[in-house]
Amino acid sequence: MSVGTSSAPGAQDAGSPPAASRPPGDPAGLGIDPDHLPDGLVVADEQGHVICFNAAAERITAVRARDALGQRLEKVLPLEDLEGRRWWQLTDPYGGLAIRVGQPERNLLLPGGREVLVSARYVRTRPTGPLRRLVVTLRDTEARRRTERSHAELIATVAHELRSPLTSVKGFTATLLAKWERFTDDQKRLMLETVDADADRVTRLIAELLDISRIDSGRLEVRRQPVDIGAAVGRHIQAYVAAGQQADRFLLRVQQPLPDLWADPDKIDQVLGNLLENAVRHGEGTVTIDVTATESPREDEDTGTSVTVSDEGPGIPEESMNRVFTRFWRGSKRGGTGLGLYIVKGIVEAHGGTITVGRAPGAGAEFRFTLPVAAPAYLA
Repeated sequence: MSVGTSSAPGAQDAGSPPAASRPPGDPAGLGIDPDHLPDGLVVADEQGHVICFNAAAERITAVRARDALGQRLEKVLPLEDLEGRRWWQLTDPYGGLAIRVGQPERNLLLPGGREVLVSARYVRTRPTGPLRRLVVTLRDTEARRRTERSHAELIATVAHELRSPLTSVKGFTATLLAKWERFTDDQKRLMLETVDADADRVTRLIAELLDISRIDSGRLEVRRQPVDIGAAVGRHIQAYVAAGQQADRFLLRVQQPLPDLWADPDKIDQVLGNLLENAVRHGEGTVTIDVTATESPREDEDTGTSVTVSDEGPGIPEESMNRVFTRFWRGSKRGGTGLGLYIVKGIVEAHGGTITVGRAPGAGAEFRFTLPVAAPAYLA
């Protein structure tokens, strides 16, 4: 157990609850076992000696609790700010102003230059009274750094993806405005069609960014309506055929009967569009779509609807399977932002469903998502 009393054995601190009334593993009288806390917790008494040093503090500082307990706080945590100044000398919690209640969270450095997030709380028996406890919390900065790196990657990706279509739009519109009379009607139409396609690309990217923001914040709204998912897949296939794909490249198999599915039709179209585009762009051979009734991913429902999209291409390498639904994953160098499958997973999970990736019988990629029927209570 990584907690302990001050270096004075058997001493009972004034104002502390009797040892018998404290929870097991809680000699500092905190009301809980500090080892159960996710953040590092270090507590010093009125003389500045460490009386609590939990397991998370051990992990973050690489200092063992038995070596920290009873020692001076500034020795156990020789913190410095980013300019190399000693933090305890700057803040002077025991000798500074008695009206202070603590220190806000800030980045500080441990020996060796490791960065941690540190905050402190000053516990007094009465306002402006002497310090009875100094409570310090420690948090590793690695999670925050990962988030910052992810945001930086997102910004870089967006900037790269926006630059190309916006440059094209600007170039064609400037050319048309400056030399309108010099172009034939066919040339004007071609340039305007290119501008229109690039504008659609920008609109699509903005929509992806909004979806990512809603998924990350848990604010993705699902507006459930009856959905004929077989018909929805059929519409996507027709659109590909109209765009020049061979009709025999697609095989749609719908098992009947299917349970009535209640879902957000626009978002399900988005899921289907991403999965089919992934199969057409990165796969080869026949793209097979199976729509079947299956066991619901929800415990309180018996049936659900499953959609499997598979192709006959090279498939996804085994070592990449666990990264498919992460941001910026790209299965090949054939374009795309690498955000589509991340959004697909977010939409499916917002419906209470599940999605998996594997290897198809024909050795290609196979994506399978399952949705609960989610029928309203009045239809039950």
